[in-house]
Amino acid sequence: MLDFYLIIHFLLPVIQCLIGVLANGIIVIVNGIELTKKRKMIPLDLLLSCLAISRICLQSFIFYINLVILSLIDFLPLVKNFAVFMFVNETGLWLATWLGVFYCAKISPIAHPLFFWLKRRISKLVPWLIIGSLLFASIPLVFYSKHTWVLSQEVLLRLFSPNATTQIKETSALQIVFLARFSPPFVIFLISTLLLVFSLGRHTWQMRNTATGTRDSSTGVHVSALLSILSFLVLYLSHYMTAALLSSHIFELRSFMFLFCILVFGSYPSGHSIILISGNPKLKQNAKKFLLHGQCWQ
Repeated sequence: MLDFYLIIHFLLPVIQCLIGVLANGIIVIVNGIELTKKRKMIPLDLLLSCLAISRICLQSFIFYINLVILSLIDFLPLVKNFAVFMFVNETGLWLATWLGVFYCAKISPIAHPLFFWLKRRISKLVPWLIIGSLLFASIPLVFYSKHTWVLSQEVLLRLFSPNATTQIKETSALQIVFLARFSPPFVIFLISTLLLVFSLGRHTWQMRNTATGTRDSSTGVHVSALLSILSFLVLYLSHYMTAALLSSHIFELRSFMFLFCILVFGSYPSGHSIILISGNPKLKQNAKKFLLHGQCWQ
């Protein structure tokens, strides 16, 4: 019989998966409808759509992992498709990183020639950044498919089978390989986001000191953007840190900390999508329409 916290752990991933698929689905549908009407898509919407598609796949994988943890399904199919999971997760991290760079280039009031150049070119670079992310994330699938399968098999057998015998040195090497591939997008995202946070914070503080009349609303917009970016930063950091903790195998299977890390890991794709919708007027308006139509249909 499942313990109480295992039952809670089953219900929470179900809610996470539903919210993640719904929120990211709204992003894809809204931008898809606009594409069919205007026959074109602006770079930001293209980046958001690709990110939403990757997160729908990632949220489905995370839900599958939760079912494996609770022993509701066999974990061998997960072992065979773990390389695909790594591809989806890494692609999503790169796309989220470029989204942070895009916001930093467009919003950050930093007076530097590099930022002026990036501000003018970032929109044209978005399609190439997406293609580059897909190519970089697919390297293990294309060139190291056999070795990737063996590595993922060893990691997952040790993670989900406490009695499995794997060599600790080899597993430690696998952790270094996996975390090394996640480090470049993490470092780029951290630098761009911190630059944006500090520049926006300083700009907001300066505007508050001189705020009169109509400038108050502008200050509120900057504060809202700052809070949204900080929330994005917290979710991204939690996703990366929990991945590092889970790959280190320091928690026992189905222990409270193990389940907590899995839940935090799964909150990133759904939580950030809600932040994106709430901070985008077009997505927010269409999300309200979808919810109202759903209530009317019921």
